[in-house]
Amino acid sequence: MSYIGKQPRKAALTSSDIEDGIITAAKIEDGAVVAAEIASNAVTTVKINADAVTGAKIADDAINSEHYTDGSIDTAHLADGQVTTAKLATAVFTGATDIGADIADADLFLMDDGAGGTIRKTTASRLKTYAGVAGISSSADATAITIDSSENVSLAQNLSFNSGFGSATTVYGLRVWVNFKGSDTFAIRDSGGVSSVTDNGVGSYTVNFSTNMPDSNFVSLTNPGPVISTGAKQFYFTSSSQPDAVGTCTIVSRSVDIDDDGFASADNDYVAFIAIR
Repeated sequence: MSYIGKQPRKAALTSSDIEDGIITAAKIEDGAVVAAEIASNAVTTVKINADAVTGAKIADDAINSEHYTDGSIDTAHLADGQVTTAKLATAVFTGATDIGADIADADLFLMDDGAGGTIRKTTASRLKTYAGVAGISSSADATAITIDSSENVSLAQNLSFNSGFGSATTVYGLRVWVNFKGSDTFAIRDSGGVSSVTDNGVGSYTVNFSTNMPDSNFVSLTNPGPVISTGAKQFYFTSSSQPDAVGTCTIVSRSVDIDDDGFASADNDYVAFIAIR
C-alpha cells in the first residue's frame, strides 16, 4: 500500500494517540469492556459519575465492613427499622463499664414511651414515684427510710399515724427499757437501748443508755415495786431520779413498812424502767 508522507509504524494504540472526546460511552458496545481488560486501580472515584453506581449494580455481599470508611454510615443512611435488638451484640450491654456508684436522681434510662416504639429518656428520680405503693405519697429523698442487713428499719424523721384517735399525729418512741434483778445475784433479765446497769449499793442503780438522748428532757418511769407482805403491809417502792444527764438515769428502791413507819433503802428483786423521748 502506498502512503503519502511517512509510512505508519506498526505499534499498539495508546491513550496518547486518541484525542479527548473521540471515544464516548455511546461508541462502546455493551459488554465490550470486562473487568479482565481494566488495569488495577485504573478506575478511581474521580472517574465515576455521581450516582453512576447504584444498588442494582452491586452484587449481593460485595461490600462488607472492611470496605466502610469510618464515619461513612450515619443515621441518615440507615433505613427505618434496620437496627434491631437481634443485631446488637451482647457486649453492647454487658461490656459497658459499671457505674461504680449508687444510682443517682440525675442518671438516665432509655425506655419505650407508652410501648409504642418511641424511645425516650427519663431520669432515675422518676422511678421513685413510679415504684411507690398505691395510696402512699412521698416527696422524701432516698435516706428517709433505711433498712439494714438485719432488716432493722430506721426513719430519718418523725413517725405519725392514726390509731383510732381520729387523726394522724406524731408518736414518740420508747428509747430505753430494762427489766433486771436488783437483789442477791444482780442480773439484767432483758433490755433494749441499754448498755448496762450499775449496782451502786443497797437500793440504788444506774441505767446506762446505749445511745444518748437528744437532751435530758426525757420522761423516765419505774414499776411501783412488788408487795412484800399484804398482811404486814410491806412493799417495795422504786423511783427514778429527775433526769439530769443524756446517757444515764438513776433508780432508787425503798422497803416500805406501813405499820412500823419503815422507809429504808433496800435491794429489789424486780425492777423495771422505761425512758420516753
